[in-house]
Amino acid sequence: MKLLRHFPFILLAAGLGLPGQAAEPQHILSNPPVSAESSYRIPTAYESAVLGRRILALTPLGTLSTVFPSSADGHLSGEEHRPAGLGGVPIGLVDYVADCEDDGNPTILAINIATSFQNVKQGSNISLSQRWTPRYPPDKRIKSSFIDWLLGREEEPEDPVPYSAANLPRFSLLGYLEKIDSATPEALAACFVDKHPDAKYWLPGNKIHESEFVRLVVTQVYWIGGFGDRAYIGWIDPADWKNVTREEWEAVRLPGEKKGWKEWSSSSLSDL
Repeated sequence: MKLLRHFPFILLAAGLGLPGQAAEPQHILSNPPVSAESSYRIPTAYESAVLGRRILALTPLGTLSTVFPSSADGHLSGEEHRPAGLGGVPIGLVDYVADCEDDGNPTILAINIATSFQNVKQGSNISLSQRWTPRYPPDKRIKSSFIDWLLGREEEPEDPVPYSAANLPRFSLLGYLEKIDSATPEALAACFVDKHPDAKYWLPGNKIHESEFVRLVVTQVYWIGGFGDRAYIGWIDPADWKNVTREEWEAVRLPGEKKGWKEWSSSSLSDL
């Protein structure tokens, strides 16, 4: 039996660790205490803001989270068939996002009939969550390949998520919606359609649904840069978020923007 045949090696591996393996994360959803020793330099909150602004610029989708009103107050359409008892219940829905104003406030094309914007109209708070998705998988996954070999699971099935999603940066922007009264509406529409070509069919003035461009005015930023022993986790000053320049976020790179990156490597998070 493979397990018994390699028993001495198992004891050695258990006592000393396997050579060549990357250090396993010691902190997942929090940073280590200030006094704790770490093999990694954890990025600062401002450096994390720069990475976040790059994610905003490159990521066309996000999840808008709102809360159903306690009372519909006659605002419901008879076609919606909303179940009873949803007052105060949160809901998150994916929507199109763009970075057309380049100041940290996301640009959104609000379809007024959509649930997220109906909830906001009736008094709900709103937040936008985005996460980074690598364009290329890492050269080699970090996982328990020794255990797979030990138990005879040497053939690996196709991985539907070929990277450690828990180790990739994501954030949530809290704020409020504000209508954009642009002096150059054509330029704003062109920017948004460049990110979302099909959105041309429901630009303001279309014959399908009433719509308008709005900005999410950011008042708070919560950031999870990855595992807590190698990435910043916590609140980012909204002033820092808005003060990041295009030159700064264009100068950094996120994991998987280029081929050949190493999973769980803090150095791949940026070129800061």
